[in-house]
Amino acid sequence: MNRSGGGVSTAEPEVPLPFLMLEGKQTSLDLGRPCIMGILNVTPDSFYDGGRFRSIDGAVARARQMAAEGADIIDLGGESTRPGAPAVTAAEELERVLPVLARLREELKIPLSIDTWKSEVAREALAAGAAFVNDISGLQFDPELAGVVSETGAGLFLMHTRGTPRDMQTNTRYGDVVAEVRAFLGAQAAKAEAAGIPRRRLAIDPGIGFAKDLAGNLELLGRLGEFQSLGLPILVGTSRKSFIGAILERPDPGERLYGTLATVALGVAAGAKIFRVHDVGPARDAALTAWAVCRRRLRKGTAGSGKA
Repeated sequence: MNRSGGGVSTAEPEVPLPFLMLEGKQTSLDLGRPCIMGILNVTPDSFYDGGRFRSIDGAVARARQMAAEGADIIDLGGESTRPGAPAVTAAEELERVLPVLARLREELKIPLSIDTWKSEVAREALAAGAAFVNDISGLQFDPELAGVVSETGAGLFLMHTRGTPRDMQTNTRYGDVVAEVRAFLGAQAAKAEAAGIPRRRLAIDPGIGFAKDLAGNLELLGRLGEFQSLGLPILVGTSRKSFIGAILERPDPGERLYGTLATVALGVAAGAKIFRVHDVGPARDAALTAWAVCRRRLRKGTAGSGKA
């Protein structure tokens, strides 16, 4: 640490320790700046890119492109979680993701995440090279998942939702959506810790678009900074979602990029560290620009007066 005369630190304020690093299986994510998680869906029915990357070669090419654009981690999913999506079996999910995982682990150096709530899928994917599990259920759907994550040393993204993707949008009423989602994530993080998953391997996701209406999504984004009280890295997943379409009157997800980038910048300002997106290059530019502004604000706030 750099110090000036009298022992007073002139170093830039450090990010709180829980946010400096997120550990996964035999890897880690450096959270000293915003991280970009590239979405890779090998599904026929995801809301934006369903069917586009179902072939192994197509999926691998897409992953290479995202890595070249600066992705810090790639999140591979074999089951659509869009509103109304039907569930698929673990066998079908594994058939979709394992061949792609094998190729990605050979060709890419960046960490991989498996987007699943099923312990069977998580176990096989982690053995095949994934380092993190992205669980949309926040440990609600499969009682065995926490044990798999714990014993393999994987990292875990805990997301808030209600119900399943098939019926979640019928349950969007809250008294205080931020307070209720925060309480849920705190409780599920404690559950993960009790199962043997240390906090250094946990991150939280308020679940934008999952069992929330437009007003709820806006409230969560507007008060995103309140989730920092949980002391865990915050992941935000807003990419091209329907609430952006509602705001901009853009029913086509292909026309929601600029709205997505606005939410990325706002997320950085609120202290979020990981951004799950379809468009890695543009999102990275938006995140790093917002981060530069936020770092300048931190420096100004501590210069001269000694006040934090």
